[in-house]
Amino acid sequence: MYHDVELALQAKADPRPASAVSSAVGFTGLAGMTAWLAVAGHYGLDGPYAALVNVLACALPMVLWSVFVDKVHRNPSTGIDWANVKPWRETLEISLTKLAGLWMTWGGIALVYGMGRFWWETRFANFPFSMWCFEMVAPWLFVASVPYVLWLDRRLVEPKDGAWALGAALMGTGDAESAKLIPNHLRSWAVKGFFLAFMVAIVPPGFGEFVRWDTSNLLSNPVELASYCITFMFIIDVAFATAGYILTFRPLDSHIRTANPFAAGWLAALICYPPFLLMADGGPLDYHQGTGDWTYWFAGHPWILGTLGAVLVVLTGIYAWATVAFGMRFSNLTHRGVLTHGPYAWTRHPAYLAKNSFWWLSTIPMLATTGDWTDAARNTFVMGLVSGVYYWRAKTEERHLRLDPAYQEYDAWMARNGPVPRAFAWAGRVVGFSK
Repeated sequence: MYHDVELALQAKADPRPASAVSSAVGFTGLAGMTAWLAVAGHYGLDGPYAALVNVLACALPMVLWSVFVDKVHRNPSTGIDWANVKPWRETLEISLTKLAGLWMTWGGIALVYGMGRFWWETRFANFPFSMWCFEMVAPWLFVASVPYVLWLDRRLVEPKDGAWALGAALMGTGDAESAKLIPNHLRSWAVKGFFLAFMVAIVPPGFGEFVRWDTSNLLSNPVELASYCITFMFIIDVAFATAGYILTFRPLDSHIRTANPFAAGWLAALICYPPFLLMADGGPLDYHQGTGDWTYWFAGHPWILGTLGAVLVVLTGIYAWATVAFGMRFSNLTHRGVLTHGPYAWTRHPAYLAKNSFWWLSTIPMLATTGDWTDAARNTFVMGLVSGVYYWRAKTEERHLRLDPAYQEYDAWMARNGPVPRAFAWAGRVVGFSK
C-alpha cells in the first residue's frame, strides 16, 4: 500500500508529458471499424471494396472526433490562423506556385510507379490493386487540390512550404533559403507514396480472410481461437495505418512535420518492406528455413497451446494498440506529433517490442524440424539479427525525433518513469552492463 502511495506521489511530482493525440481518437476509429466488420460478416461482404470501406469506417469517426470534440484544427501546431483570413490576391500567386510544385511531385511519384515493375506484379503483395486505386483517385485528387490549396493558403500563417519552394525552383523564382524546404517535402511524399501503396495492397487479403472465417469451432479449438484473434489485431493495424497515410492534412493537425533526414533511418525501415524485404522467404534474414511453429511443437498439448496462444494474442494486441494510439497519425519515417499515452506510457517502442517477442515465441527458431542443430543455431542467430534490425530502426527513429524538444522531454520522462526502460536498466545493472 505504501508503495502504491509512493508511486502516486511520484507521478504527481513528475507528470507524463501531454500527448499530441487523445486516446479517444483511436478508440472511436476502432469502434467504427468493428461496427463495419460486424456488418460485413453478417452480409458476407468480403471483397476489396468492402475492405476499403473498412478503412473509411476507421478513418471517419477519428476525423469527426478530432474536429468536433478535440478541436485539433485550433491547435497552434497546424500553422493555421482561422481569425486572420488573407485576401485572395495576397495568396493567389503563392497558391499557384504551390500547386505547380505539388503536381510535379505527384508526377514524379507516378513516374516511379510506372517505371517500377514490381508495382504491377503480385510477387510481394497485391500492388496492382493499389495502382488501380490510385488511377481512380488521381483525377479527383488533381481537381480537389485546386480549391483546397486556394482555401488553405488564405488561412496559413506561413503558406510558403516545401511544395511552394519546389514550384518556385521550377519557375526560377526561388532562392537558397526556400530551397532548404524542398528535401523535407520530397522525403515526406516519398514516405507516403511508398508505404501507402503497400498498405492499400495488403488491406483486402486480411480483411477477406477474417470476414470468411468459420467461427463454428472457435471455443473448442485454442489454436483456431488464437489465430482468429491475431488476424483481427492485424486487421486493426492495417486499417489504422492505411488511414494514417491518407489523412495527412494540416486542418486535422495530422500533417507531416518532418520526414526522417538520416539515410540510416531509411535503410533500417526499407529493408523491412518489399521489394527490399530481407526477411522474405529465401532472403538473407529468412529465419523460417527448417522451422515449425508453436502449433507444430506443442501439438497434442491443449493447455500449452491455449496458454501460448493467449500470450501471442496479448502481444499482437499490444502491437495493434500501439497503432491505434496514433489515431490518424500513423506513418513510418515521419514526425507527426509526439505520443505519450497508451502503450507509449510504458515504453518508447511498444510495437517493435511486441512484434519481435511474437516472432520469437511463435516461430521458436531454436528448434528445427530437420533435426539438425546447425539449422536451429542458424535460425536463432538470424532471428537475433532481425531483432537487431528493429533495435536499429528504433534508434534511428529516436535520433530523428530528438530534433524536437517535445520528444526530448518525453524521452527524459520515459527514462525516469517508463516501466520497460527501467526494467531493462535494472537488468543491465544486475548483469553488470550498466551502473
